[in-house]
Amino acid sequence: MVPVLTAAGQSSEVQDALPIVIVAVVVAAGLVGVAAMLLSRGPYDRIGRSGLTFDSEPEGVDADSSREAQEMLAASNARRAAKGLAPRALADFGAPDPALEAEVRAFVLARNERLIARGKPPLDVEAEVEGRLRSQDG
Repeated sequence: MVPVLTAAGQSSEVQDALPIVIVAVVVAAGLVGVAAMLLSRGPYDRIGRSGLTFDSEPEGVDADSSREAQEMLAASNARRAAKGLAPRALADFGAPDPALEAEVRAFVLARNERLIARGKPPLDVEAEVEGRLRSQDG
């Protein structure tokens, strides 16, 4: 004989499985949440930080960027020579804008005051201003 399933029998089996399904879904969601939190820490730590905030030390000029600058200058001088113009040296590109230098100095002084208020050693203002102006884009 084949057992006949009734509506009451089917709902009983569904009701018995419901706690197992709920626990499985909660555990799976918890694991996904923990994994997402661990994998996405870096982007949240960088929110609000950029080259304008002065929260990190400036990146120095490495050998690759110096070599690239020399190569670009050599290519530019080759084009200038083909046009009959005099070649340029890196020193020909001039000093930074005085207004820009004053603004960077004001930012460095404000950062220096914050560092001193926190009990940290003060910065060398002149070296910091020079480093910021040297590492600026464009």
